[in-house]
Amino acid sequence: MVVQAYILIQTDVGKAAEVAKAIAAVKGVTLAEDVTGPYDVIVRAEARNVDELGKLVVAKVQTLDGITRTLTCPVVHI
Repeated sequence: MVVQAYILIQTDVGKAAEVAKAIAAVKGVTLAEDVTGPYDVIVRAEARNVDELGKLVVAKVQTLDGITRTLTCPVVHI
């Protein structure tokens, strides 16, 4: 079973489109869009398990230039 999550991202001013484009190229990211509101980019990602999802966020997403904060929201099926 695959673990899916939305990653809500805040960026430096004027960096949302650049960040969304860079994140879209990361393996495990299925969608990355720049948006308006309290977050600048919303990402849909998937991984084999929660640990792999954590590694994706910490090692590949948070290290990209222009990102100031992330909030990871795992998808649940109730």
